[in-house]
Amino acid sequence: MIPPSGNKSLFVSAGDPSGDIAGFHFLERFGKSSPEVQVFGLGGERMRQTGQEQLVAGEKLAALGFWEVAKKYPFFRALFNKTLQEIDRRQPAVALLIDYPGFNLRLAKQLKKRGVPVIFYISPQVWAWGSGRVKEMKEVIDELLLILPFEVDFFAKSGMEAKYVGHYLLDDITSEILQTPYDKDSRIVALLPGSRQQEIERMLPVMLETARKMGTDRWDFRICGRSAGLDYESVLSKFDDFRGKLLIDKTRETVASAALVISSSGTATLETALIGRPMIVIYKTGALTYAIAKRLIKLPRIALANIVADASVAPEFIQHEASAENIADCANQLLQNESERVSMVSRFMTVRKKLALTGETSPSERVAKIVSGYYEQ
Repeated sequence: MIPPSGNKSLFVSAGDPSGDIAGFHFLERFGKSSPEVQVFGLGGERMRQTGQEQLVAGEKLAALGFWEVAKKYPFFRALFNKTLQEIDRRQPAVALLIDYPGFNLRLAKQLKKRGVPVIFYISPQVWAWGSGRVKEMKEVIDELLLILPFEVDFFAKSGMEAKYVGHYLLDDITSEILQTPYDKDSRIVALLPGSRQQEIERMLPVMLETARKMGTDRWDFRICGRSAGLDYESVLSKFDDFRGKLLIDKTRETVASAALVISSSGTATLETALIGRPMIVIYKTGALTYAIAKRLIKLPRIALANIVADASVAPEFIQHEASAENIADCANQLLQNESERVSMVSRFMTVRKKLALTGETSPSERVAKIVSGYYEQ
């Protein structure tokens, strides 16, 4: 299938909370430059607010880990077929696939067969688990847009052309938050369990046990939650002595006011580094997922903040090492060592410099301009 000349529809696919943020800022800017284009596909609540016609509710898309995805296979298979039916019916002029590689790379193959140009925004982290899929990506992706600066060299060495557009978080975090100075005398410890229900069920209990060991009467613990239909109370009900607060959709403000952040590994570590706050990174997943990931992933660090910094700035506690005892001991040492915390803040400033692109155009505007070009041909 070849999209007809003058087609005014755009397919956009994002399947996790971070992709929803990136997609939101892209669609906001794209809508201003190309208001006549009808946008449909997959995304979260923020993308829906821009007017994207979504094929399924965004909260159904998030799944983490090999086993967790396998359990939802019938749902994803049905969604995949439904998505292809809509693509065949609407014949979009171009497709923008945002991260979500398990689903989006399969979709890219089908789009390529149908003659729909594919722009892949936020590359799969093939640099973490080997370059074997780069050949496959070259065959099905027309333009690859990168958000991490070190990825440029990786893809160049792999023989695939790619373009660095800057990181979408720099469009999303307000200048007020970025410019808030670090209060080294703060009593706030921010707990960031993650943005998926599976992460909350695995990470929040160990964070609450850590708070118990650190002393909830000594520190002001604040859980950073999201309003996207996530259940925190079932975990909190098992910790009746927890005196901290659950704050919904106040993550960045809370991080900016914290003396220390304890965060699940993921995009949140990059946000914390950009804001410039000391942190400890933890991660726990299912036994099968961990066993598979340990064999595939060859990186010495897992936190995006540490990977971009190219240094172990934030301590990492993974799987069995992510015990309340280990985390509490590390947290207490950091909170008692002002110079170490201030040094960590300073080192994280290099992350902000690495992710910024010079020039007046924002990362999301660059992406919007690239996509808009397909409607000017």
